[in-house]
Amino acid sequence: MTGTARETLAGDLKKEYEGGASIRAIADAHGRSYGFVHRMLSEAGVALRGRGGATRNKPGS
Repeated sequence: MTGTARETLAGDLKKEYEGGASIRAIADAHGRSYGFVHRMLSEAGVALRGRGGATRNKPGS
């Protein structure tokens, strides 16, 4: 995947990830591998969450 299609997909993946979706959930939804989604997010400059993602540091924990 190259060019405009890659940039468009990277933008879509970034929006989903920043909206709280996990890399694994995004990969499943798009029929892609975890590694592909991780690489695309990294290339898009996304600050990746640590293990545990959005569930970490919830009030009352």
